[in-house]
Amino acid sequence: MADMDAFREAVTAWAAGGPGDPARELAGLLPVRTAVLLEGPSDVAAVGALAASRGRNLEAEGVCVLAMGGAMSVGRFAHLLGPPGLGLRLTGLCDEAERPYYARGLERAGAAQQGFFVCAADLEDELIRALGVTRVEELVRAEGDLRALQTFLHQPAQQGRTAQQQLRRFFGTKKGRKIQYGRVLVEALAPDRVPAPLDGLLAAL
Repeated sequence: MADMDAFREAVTAWAAGGPGDPARELAGLLPVRTAVLLEGPSDVAAVGALAASRGRNLEAEGVCVLAMGGAMSVGRFAHLLGPPGLGLRLTGLCDEAERPYYARGLERAGAAQQGFFVCAADLEDELIRALGVTRVEELVRAEGDLRALQTFLHQPAQQGRTAQQQLRRFFGTKKGRKIQYGRVLVEALAPDRVPAPLDGLLAAL
């Protein structure tokens, strides 16, 4: 039976230069109506955690949430999934610094730009600000990473940075950590503290 994971894998392979027929076939079988384009897997984890907390089953709703492997891939994915390709509705998150990539890529694909929600620095930064440094440090302790954080904070490169900047850097220091905390931070949010870009994205789906 076709599932969204298979479609996601087919689209990723297609974007990497593989054949498009598997993705086209799966899009018709599922069916898929919306593609949420995100930079990386930590963003996917955060969106999935928020959807679950609100009782949403995005896959059952025909929504494919996928990681593109970086902002510069948005043009390729928009071309394959948007008006020139599968004709899906496109939405997603982007960082303020990457807005030009998204604007160009979406324009070339004839896709609407207003469906994308902008994070000031990135989604981790938004989540840390929403929770506050003290709460994030409590979550790091609960996840068993306090010693690793303390070691990281003693590095010379971290001196002079704000606590928020240090935490954001820490999440990217070990493979899988950003994905882990993408979920953990969202699950710790009060309903009225969800960052506006993430809240807006889910509301738009």
